[in-house]
Amino acid sequence: MFPHMKLATLPVLLSRHPQVADAEGVCYGRKDMTLMAGWEPVAAGLLTLAKGIGSSVIYTSPSSRCLAVAQKMAERSGLPVLQDDRLQELYFGCWEGLAWADIPRQALDHWASDPEGFSPPGGENGKSLQERVQAFWSDLLRLARPALVISHGGPLRLLDGLARGIKQPDLLAPSMPQGSSRLYYVSV
Repeated sequence: MFPHMKLATLPVLLSRHPQVADAEGVCYGRKDMTLMAGWEPVAAGLLTLAKGIGSSVIYTSPSSRCLAVAQKMAERSGLPVLQDDRLQELYFGCWEGLAWADIPRQALDHWASDPEGFSPPGGENGKSLQERVQAFWSDLLRLARPALVISHGGPLRLLDGLARGIKQPDLLAPSMPQGSSRLYYVSV
């Protein structure tokens, strides 16, 4: 590397919304779900982390379970909240709101064997999710603003991989637990 060239790093805090009520065993994707009572301390802790990295913006899924956290943080900090549809969870179509146990096993097996190409009836396939999350990530890096990103399991498993330098993150990789965050310093 040449001495006059510096590699900059961008702090990016990835956060999954707090736990939701009545979600046990339910496929809910983009279905509006209520946060479990007592989620506010998660927002307070997240705000401390966001301030610590010098975050200048909060990007959030427009889903109420993400937006509520972002708005609570904005009230306390004055940070701008930017809703971005690309941060929405995978759309499960006709499966939304069904118990996982009520979805035909054959359909779930087909999804597991082809997560990029398979779409639940009336829903979105994994390739579409990958494309929109990759577009968001590219814009985030181009703008190079220290940021907090509040989203869902699907988008975050991809963002987590991208932050670690994986070009094609695994759609079926384990996701961050609800209410958790991960901090990355990404080269830009």
